[in-house]
Amino acid sequence: MEVTAAYAKANLLELLKAVERGERVTISHYNTPIADLVPTTSAGKPSRKFGTGKGRNLIIDPNWDRAIETGEELEAFFNGEF
Repeated sequence: MEVTAAYAKANLLELLKAVERGERVTISHYNTPIADLVPTTSAGKPSRKFGTGKGRNLIIDPNWDRAIETGEELEAFFNGEF
């Protein structure tokens, strides 16, 4: 799609929606192309930053890493009582 600079100025939102659909929009000024609006290839998920998950993890059992030592504890574990 090729549009004039005046049309692009008045209808930028419409042109951006066309670019989102995958169309290429060429903006011209006095019949000379001056710019192309194309879908970006770098858009995606922003990279995750270290430390932004603070407070989101919750350990319910503070002894979750404790080994089962006796047969009674093992039996309780299998019965769902541990």
